[in-house]
Amino acid sequence: MRILITGSNGLLGQKIVDQLNHSSTLFLATSKGENRNPSCPKVNYQQMDISDASEIEMVFKQFQPTHIIHTAAMTNVDHCEQQPDECNRINFESVKLLFEASKKFNAHFQLLSTDFVFDGVKGNYKEEDQVNPLSVYAHSKVNAEQLLNESAYSNWSIVRTIIVYGTANNLSRSNIIYWAKEALEKEQALAIIDDQFRAPTWANDLAWACIRICELNKIGIYHISGPTTFSIFEIVEKIAHFFNLSTKNLTKSSSLNLNQPAKRPPKTGFDLSKARIELGYNPKTLEETFSIL
Repeated sequence: MRILITGSNGLLGQKIVDQLNHSSTLFLATSKGENRNPSCPKVNYQQMDISDASEIEMVFKQFQPTHIIHTAAMTNVDHCEQQPDECNRINFESVKLLFEASKKFNAHFQLLSTDFVFDGVKGNYKEEDQVNPLSVYAHSKVNAEQLLNESAYSNWSIVRTIIVYGTANNLSRSNIIYWAKEALEKEQALAIIDDQFRAPTWANDLAWACIRICELNKIGIYHISGPTTFSIFEIVEKIAHFFNLSTKNLTKSSSLNLNQPAKRPPKTGFDLSKARIELGYNPKTLEETFSIL
């Protein structure tokens, strides 16, 4: 098995690299810029622009991957709403290029997707539930998923996930757990929404599942997230309680007060039955991850 990773400077990409570092699996980590992960050996890193077909072709020819884990994406939902062409280029057109290369080299293509493909009406979504995207970002992911679903080439998997958190090196963006913990430590006034519900996903668990799908050569859609769905307010409250931080400046708010450009699904969360049975996926609880961060 020879795994090519895109977006290796991101949180998930770094976790995948860290886990492959402790295995005998050959891998090549790629991102557009310089390697920002000191845990990734120089010999295992190469720059690659996922929107450049010639660069993709060159990297595939040199490395000859058997599996691709495509984590690179434009994930700032509001920025996607305001820059739809850029979002489409990164989240859809680049997938087309990478998927075409995967077909040419007869490699397994794994696409990272999102709970935002759903409208959030019912929650606890199964893999076969009907998608109904509400935002430009969500539409870009649905379009990428459809590209795979409608292809005659069946050697692919889609991994949908929810609010990924964890620690990594030189990240360009923070995540809710660390943002909230830092704000609580500083006793900043926090008005946190209590009308959106998510199942936060520990990056280490997600990385394990991505690699596991490759190891087992699984095909199709897999829902990978944390085991429990909470309101955003409940997540911040749990952080405060675990780390013995004051909640005196913590108040509930409505998402209507945020005036966000992009519409979000009110309640997602996943039914993890398929991942548990087929992959042996057993995600840690929020509190379990807090204790080992």
